Amino acid sequence: MSNDALPAPLAPRLRRPTWRDPRLVVGVLLVALSVALGSWVVANADRTVPVYVAAGTLTPGEPVDADRLRVVDVNLGAEETRYLRADQALPTEQVALRVVADGELVAAAALGAADEVDVRAVAVPVSSGLSERITAGALVDLWFVPEGDTGEGDAAEPAPIVSGVVVEQVDVADSGLVVASQGTLQVLVGVDDLPAVLSALGSPGSVAVVPVVG
Repeated sequence: MSNDALPAPLAPRLRRPTWRDPRLVVGVLLVALSVALGSWVVANADRTVPVYVAAGTLTPGEPVDADRLRVVDVNLGAEETRYLRADQALPTEQVALRVVADGELVAAAALGAADEVDVRAVAVPVSSGLSERITAGALVDLWFVPEGDTGEGDAAEPAPIVSGVVVEQVDVADSGLVVASQGTLQVLVGVDDLPAVLSALGSPGSVAVVPVVG
């Protein structure tokens, strides 16, 4: 039999896809999901919420109300529940439990009841110039400096009293280049360290304030 007798093959025809074609349905779903996901990402990238920041340094035990705070709009994502929202009622009768620096976002855990604070304010007389590092919220060490030689041999060496206490308030005058030699420093001392600090303040000598570097 010759090749001329064989039937010629038919070329396949492309058929227009219909809604019954599963490939078309899957493609449409993928496009719709991509558009929805892109819209969600863009919307959440621009989403900000109002939160409170400290309007000045907050120190442990200090009452916190609207006068000590200001509002900023920030995008915190999933972290927004950790901070004090300005579009919600401000907790009443709350105090700072730790130092919150000026301009720092106020974490909800940084506030609490006054009875949760285990420090007491102690006034330390300032008899010499203070470092400009010593400001409200700074950490300092307290040292006891005995009086000079009493005639009983060598003068006693300065000794540490307590480390890392928070400065609550600085009540000294500024004379320009250095802080004036008279004034008072309010520091927050833990209740367990109170006896040592009060004993040093009542002993012959002076208490030196040394800033904690860093």
